[in-house]
Amino acid sequence: MRRDSRLSGVLHVLLHMAEFEKPVTSERLAVVMHTNPVVVRRVMAGLRDLGLVASGKGHGGGWTLSCDLDRVTLHDVYLALGAPEIFAMGHRSEAPECLVEQVVNAALATAFEDAERLLLSRLGDVTLGQISIDFHARLAKRRPNLKEDCPDGA
Repeated sequence: MRRDSRLSGVLHVLLHMAEFEKPVTSERLAVVMHTNPVVVRRVMAGLRDLGLVASGKGHGGGWTLSCDLDRVTLHDVYLALGAPEIFAMGHRSEAPECLVEQVVNAALATAFEDAERLLLSRLGDVTLGQISIDFHARLAKRRPNLKEDCPDGA
């Protein structure tokens, strides 16, 4: 089963962007995300529409952060991605006639709803700024050179 890693990937890119002092091209961000620049532009366009990033064209253009990392939560980024499905698991049948399957679905539905509610709440408790602080604390403990810590050299 394939995992949806867009949230993780976008958070990765946004934190890398916070380390750049100038606009970053889609090509450069594609290296960070290990993907194609077209994929980067598609994802970043959605983030731009919600005011998280801005783009500039021409020489010296590229993507820049246009948000305050301390005010943007992981939940905000999740919503910017279109609120993708959280769980890959689901019911075998949505409208079963079997009473056993009906009670199984009811029990699973409650568990899934509770878990989703908890996860979304926790995503709302964490800001990009907090993650950035954690990154810098880990970096300070490891090595002072960011280029050595990230294979993509951001």
